[in-house]
Amino acid sequence: MMGRPTLTRIVRDLPTLVPFVGPEAQERARGRPFAVRLGANENVFGPSPKAIQAMIDAARDNWMYSDPENHDLREAIAAHHRVSADCVVVGEGIDGLLGLAVKVAADPETVVVTSDGAYPTFNFHVAAQGARLVKVPYREDREDLDALLEASRRHEARVLYVSNPDNPMGSWWPAADVERLIAALPDGLLLLLDEAYCDTAPPDAVPAIDVANPQVLRLRTFSKAYGLAGARIGYAVGAPDLISQFEKVRNHYGINRVGQIGALAAMQDQPYLVEAVRNIVLARERIAGIARHCGLVPLSSGANFVTIDCGADGAFAKAVLDALLERDVFARKPGVAPLDRCIRVSCGRDEDLDVFARILPDALEAARRRIMSP
Repeated sequence: MMGRPTLTRIVRDLPTLVPFVGPEAQERARGRPFAVRLGANENVFGPSPKAIQAMIDAARDNWMYSDPENHDLREAIAAHHRVSADCVVVGEGIDGLLGLAVKVAADPETVVVTSDGAYPTFNFHVAAQGARLVKVPYREDREDLDALLEASRRHEARVLYVSNPDNPMGSWWPAADVERLIAALPDGLLLLLDEAYCDTAPPDAVPAIDVANPQVLRLRTFSKAYGLAGARIGYAVGAPDLISQFEKVRNHYGINRVGQIGALAAMQDQPYLVEAVRNIVLARERIAGIARHCGLVPLSSGANFVTIDCGADGAFAKAVLDALLERDVFARKPGVAPLDRCIRVSCGRDEDLDVFARILPDALEAARRRIMSP
């Protein structure tokens, strides 16, 4: 008779959930591809040509492992932020680093605080660690910094997660407000400041990096403005003593060599980053205009997407999203009320947004019919 392994209680008791069903899985289920891909917050304008060439050149030597110390990339990131290399850790995107940060800072049963409706992958890491998640509602479509701080104090939390600009709403707080939050952090709390969209944010939204503060970990990525989502390269900047803890738990060979080299070339091509951000800003303006033309309300965004208030409840926004998907436009929407009254549309090229502009009125009409039908 065949036996069974004994699994950990934490993992055994977890529900089987997927935070995001990828467009590829949706295409397989549909039996046809999407016409435009505006749902994953990728930078469709692509990476720097210098990064592309560096990755092409690196491909022939991909028989080698990557440098497990990520030396050259760490040095470049450190120089860019004017910190020492021992203040930088490289990981498998921000997602991978969030998992490590929870492992470093939150024992099982301790409290982690986040916003209700914020980036769901972070919640998966907390659950897998066996920590207890406390969620604070958004206020006026922004993460409520005062309420998050109060909850962290009340529950004696170990970790506080804040994204600025945030996903899924694209809203942001000025740097001065984030700095006030940092100054008020209680002893024993680690702030994970997810800045995946900082490159596309207004300049006054990004506080200066202070590696002297051991309670703040700044998380950045090459997946958004740098256009390297498929490479899975992110990094965190913090105090040396905090960063050194990641060396104990990170997957030292988890970074692929081609991505490592591509990220280095991308970091070194700042003029291209400026051009990419300019294209993203123009696309945000175009998406907002398309929404207004259809009588919808686009929210101000500091990210590489625009969240659009559909003017009703979550059921109507879901009907709009479903109608877009049926018409081969891949988009997404927030999942928690009252944020779920919106859909979220990633920045695209002119030809992508031409399709969106053509399809949206029809999708809205179909959603209205669907909601009104008995």
